[in-house]
Amino acid sequence: MLLGPAFVAAIAYVDPGNVAANVSAGAQYGYLLVWVVVLANVMAALVQYLSAKLGVVTGRSLPELVRATAGPRVRIGYWAQAELAAMATDLAEVVGGAIALQLLFGLPLLVGGLITGVVSMLLLTVQNRHGQQRFERLIIGLLAIISIGFVASLVISPPSAAQTAAGLLPRFHDTHSVLLAAAMIGATVMPHVIYLHSGMSRDRHGRTDPGPVRTRLLRANRWDVGIAMLIAGVVNLSMLLVAAHTFAGHGEVSTIQDAYHAVHHALGPIAALLLAIGLLASGLASTSVGAYAGAMIMDGLLRRRVSLLLRRIVTLIPALVILAAGFDPTRALIVSQVVLSFGIPFALVPLVRFTANRTLMGVDVNHRVTTALAWLVAILITALNVFLIYLTIAGGA
Repeated sequence: MLLGPAFVAAIAYVDPGNVAANVSAGAQYGYLLVWVVVLANVMAALVQYLSAKLGVVTGRSLPELVRATAGPRVRIGYWAQAELAAMATDLAEVVGGAIALQLLFGLPLLVGGLITGVVSMLLLTVQNRHGQQRFERLIIGLLAIISIGFVASLVISPPSAAQTAAGLLPRFHDTHSVLLAAAMIGATVMPHVIYLHSGMSRDRHGRTDPGPVRTRLLRANRWDVGIAMLIAGVVNLSMLLVAAHTFAGHGEVSTIQDAYHAVHHALGPIAALLLAIGLLASGLASTSVGAYAGAMIMDGLLRRRVSLLLRRIVTLIPALVILAAGFDPTRALIVSQVVLSFGIPFALVPLVRFTANRTLMGVDVNHRVTTALAWLVAILITALNVFLIYLTIAGGA
């Protein structure tokens, strides 16, 4: 079976941070920003395919290629920012899992965070002991649960097809809708899965010489990315449509907890239960993938490996501190996305450069149109994240 790596990467696109952004967009602006979800998913598909292609063609991961072209000091600095991005990602996922456990069982957020961390470590042992393909199957199973959890509300109460179609027309309502669209696009492509996808493709296929075998692998990776991103796109669109269709008339919906209670009130306890289960699966799967990516980044850039337990403890500490200190969990999700945004250009720029390098990629070098589109995506996402950082700092001033 050639499909799998892209489904692991797709988890990053249905994580608790996406839940918060899409629910806010639908609750505040209805169907207005449907087009943003579609655009973000198309950009993500291009980036993830380039990452997969890099691993298949070169037989090396993106971190390994950065190591090969950078000096010792640059490697350390590059690793530090990549690890910071991975830890910011982990914070969001653990907080999301803690919120889900609180909604499902009434557990304190700190206890929920600990449970999320422990369970994610157990999931990682599957990859450590049984290999990548077993881990991929497990993550695909969690992705199925996430999909059911968030799509179920649409089945129970379908949104307006006409209004959904109208939402495909690019437009804004006010300055805040522009900001929200920037957040939705800017936080879509997460740096840790760009690194991870190249490494997973390398591990799954190894380096192949130009010819029919490589052509078949690249075609399989296009299908892998296409199907996985389609599923992620449907889930993200479902989040927005549920909020747009369901939350009108239920007061302000600004947090994940608000969304849960609004679904419970409008569609009943079963729909709310499925939503919470989907959120829990999202947190568990996402934090497992984040920790896996962190290990691959360290190995590729520094040629260093640490034990699974130690890495899990180190990356878990910031999230537990946030939860123990009583910070607003939704605010913590937003701040983590701002920190994460700093790492996006560090992943996107070398990815485009490497895949456009004929010496490195040979006959499978990017077409000029593909390279131009990839640079456009990189510039757009980087600019949006700089914009978000500026607004966040200005708003806190």
